[in-house]
Amino acid sequence: MLVLSRQRDESIMIGDDVKITIVDVRGDKVRLGIEAPKRIPVHRIEIYEAIQREKKEKEAQERAEKKAQEQQEKEQQEQPDKEQQEQPAKAAQKEPEKEPEKEPQQPEKAAQEDPEKLSPKRRK
Repeated sequence: MLVLSRQRDESIMIGDDVKITIVDVRGDKVRLGIEAPKRIPVHRIEIYEAIQREKKEKEAQERAEKKAQEQQEKEQQEQPDKEQQEQPAKAAQKEPEKEPEKEPQQPEKAAQEDPEKLSPKRRK
C-alpha cells in the first residue's frame, strides 16, 4: 500500500483518469473529492461489498435456474424414449390385426386368367 501525506486542496492522480483531492480535514475525518470517468465506478467500501454480494447471489440464482431448466429439458427428452419403449409392449397386448378378406374374383377376371374355368356357354 502506498501512503501519501496531502494538505487540504492537494490532489493525487491514479492512472491518467482518476484524480483524488483533499477537500477538508475536520478532526479525525478527511473529506475527499474524486474525479473519475463514468465508466469507472466509485463507491465506499461497504457499498462496494454489498454490490459484490448481490452479484454473487444473482449469479448463484441464475445457475440454479439454468440447472433446473436443463434438468427439465433432459426429462422431456427422456419421456419420448420411454414412450417408444412402452409402445411395443402395448402393441403386444392388443389383439392381432385380422388380415383383410380377399374379394372373390368376378367371372370376367377369372376368364382372363383361365378360359377353361368358364362355363361352356361363355366360351363361345
